[in-house]
Amino acid sequence: MLVEQIKLDNGSALGFKLDMEHAPLLVIRADKGFVMCGYLNMEVADKLGDVAVRVTGVRNIEDVLDARAVDVSRAAVKLGITIGMTAREALMRMF
Repeated sequence: MLVEQIKLDNGSALGFKLDMEHAPLLVIRADKGFVMCGYLNMEVADKLGDVAVRVTGVRNIEDVLDARAVDVSRAAVKLGITIGMTAREALMRMF
């Protein structure tokens, strides 16, 4: 497992990478929410009221930061996060 501190313009997030059998599980956690890879389920994040962004096609933390959101939770929309926004941009709205 890899844990990495990610410095952004307005705060620091924590990146987590867990190597699974076929692809890594990746999550970056900020103060108010998180960005997740395709392994994780947006329906559950919505049900729990989490600020969440889902990206796909990523293999490492840097890929996640550069990837564009393919799905966002209802709570994320309330923070101005939209589909198509980069994960880096979305994370900066989560502080």
